[in-house]
Amino acid sequence: MRTAGGIVYLVGAGPGDPELITVRGATLLSEADVILHDRLISPELLTGARDGAELINAGKRCGRFGLSQDRINALLIEHASRGRCVVRLKGGDPFVLGRGYEELCACRDAGIDCVVVPGVSSAIAVPAMAGIPVTLRGVARSFAVLTATTAAGETERGHDFGALAAIDTLIVLMGHSNLPDFIEALMAAGRSSTTPTACIEQGTTAQQRVTVATLSEIVEAVRRDGLSAPMTTVIGDVAAEATRSVVAIQEALAG
Repeated sequence: MRTAGGIVYLVGAGPGDPELITVRGATLLSEADVILHDRLISPELLTGARDGAELINAGKRCGRFGLSQDRINALLIEHASRGRCVVRLKGGDPFVLGRGYEELCACRDAGIDCVVVPGVSSAIAVPAMAGIPVTLRGVARSFAVLTATTAAGETERGHDFGALAAIDTLIVLMGHSNLPDFIEALMAAGRSSTTPTACIEQGTTAQQRVTVATLSEIVEAVRRDGLSAPMTTVIGDVAAEATRSVVAIQEALAG
């Protein structure tokens, strides 16, 4: 599909399972002239692209970078300026730790129409698929979503760990490599070492694996079980719920 002035759609691909993309997102994928996609999106989603669509891998990985953010912004503007329909396919939701707003602003500054198509955030969906409710009556009335790393891949010491320690449920994204430092800082700020903690690898997919331990023991448990990125960490009493339903959920995913 070509438009006279070109347009960019920031599309949330969802948390991993390709069936969890929105209907609107899937429709746009089938119509796009150009799809600029993240590394962690399911390859199955790209099979929905129309014949002749240009696919560009903009993937980034902790410690290794594909295209810089400036280059991604430039490509969005370049292709849309040629009158093309461009889909920027981003894991989860474009505005949840995904730099989507930076891309929106870059397009707006260049006079390019840009539309946000929200996606299912891994921050909520991944715990859910591990049997963990991020809020639970009588147990957890608040939750926070955060990253354990900065753009440079270093531990984020800018967090107010004292404030974080008081929140019922913490959902940590992109924190596999810095989990030890993050946990240490959180406990130093007063979070109990016995707080239930769950780490979920490749959540919502058939490869999903879950490790549950106390906060003080979770780092060693993750090492023992060999969990790797992408990994979502849930810290709080609700994490204990994973032990009650995760086996059935994983069997359903694998089946």
